[in-house]
Amino acid sequence: MKYFSLNKRKHTSNFEDAVVRGLAPDKGLYFPERIARLPDSFFANLDKMDKYEIAFQAIKEYVGEEIPTSELQKIIEETLDFDFPITPVENNVASLELFHGPTLAFKDVGARFMAGSLGYFIKKGNLGKITVLVATSGDTGGAVANGFLGVEGIDVMILYPKGKVSEIQEKQLTTLGKNITAIEVNGFFDDCQAMVKKAFLDEEITGQRKLTSANSINLARWLPQMFYYFLAYQQLMEKEQELVFSVPSGNFGNICAGMLAREMGLPIDHFVAANNANDTVVDYMKTREYKSKPSVPTISNAMDVGDPSNFIRVLELFNREYTSLEKALSAYTYDDRTTRKAIEKVYSESGYIMDPHGAVGYLGLKEYLEKEKNAFGVFLETAHPVKFLDTVEEVIGDKVEIPPAIQSLFNKKKKSLQIDNYEDLKGFLLS
Repeated sequence: MKYFSLNKRKHTSNFEDAVVRGLAPDKGLYFPERIARLPDSFFANLDKMDKYEIAFQAIKEYVGEEIPTSELQKIIEETLDFDFPITPVENNVASLELFHGPTLAFKDVGARFMAGSLGYFIKKGNLGKITVLVATSGDTGGAVANGFLGVEGIDVMILYPKGKVSEIQEKQLTTLGKNITAIEVNGFFDDCQAMVKKAFLDEEITGQRKLTSANSINLARWLPQMFYYFLAYQQLMEKEQELVFSVPSGNFGNICAGMLAREMGLPIDHFVAANNANDTVVDYMKTREYKSKPSVPTISNAMDVGDPSNFIRVLELFNREYTSLEKALSAYTYDDRTTRKAIEKVYSESGYIMDPHGAVGYLGLKEYLEKEKNAFGVFLETAHPVKFLDTVEEVIGDKVEIPPAIQSLFNKKKKSLQIDNYEDLKGFLLS
């Protein structure tokens, strides 16, 4: 499989080079030259496969022979060694729980797969030391830190906006040490992301460091997110209704991976992009004009993105044809007040505890189901509610049980480098 740049579209790469580079030399995101359609026999036998075989069949064409079958299967087994349950919440509404991994967030899947892939490429080749430079609005940082912790030949530097991630999210990325460096930025997520992109294009830095990104702009972070859509469908195969997935959307990597799975043949009828106050894509779906905005802080902070990088991949999946995209995607936006009310309502009626991101997904699903009443809807619960403890406990008026892995974080000391601008980052990378 070859990958081309979505910028000038002339540069092409194989899987390994695309993963190691992160971004193409012309600043574009990589995209597969073809969609690997799965045969009818795959879906006919889906209920007989285990999760590892499903994931292997889904991604093998995108990796090709660049990672041997035995190694790829090992990476998948280490990536998916936890559960992805569908939990009923209301009539025709269920939650796909993606928080049962080591950092209690959906990004564990992409981070672990990328760590395994990059680790393999380092071992087999002469790549030397690689620096993973990544921006996080919340959960990416912890997942990447955990996934790459102790991986030989890799240094990880994580930029996060000061005061705009939850206490637990911050602890997960600032307390590990070893090859993980947390960089606290006096600004917003968009500032962090802009610094990362600028560093990739700075020849002074790239002349001294081999950089790659672990944000969902990286193929090895983005592609494996399709796994849990296949695993969810396996649990829902007997449903005869229209199947809708509502995805809390920030940088749009997650929903784009689900849409890729749909183009590969997975029978998902419709997607909902559920947004918080950062509504760039909602506006695009109304006006057909894409205008990035400065991000605004919300209680669903991992979605605080004003210029979602992966939306260009969504457009490419639909050949940049708005009419085709509109048939497959609806987009809605909700403020913090509405999000809190949803958490309170669902908890009081069913006892189910949603985190703020899952609550936005729930709201988007409910709005879509108002016009498609016979559909069955799944919203993605992308993080454990404990990661937003103060917000959730205040809303539900009750305590959230804290898992042991999280409880142990409270006694660990935070270590971070504080910077104000790109020159500070550059100075550190060159030091």
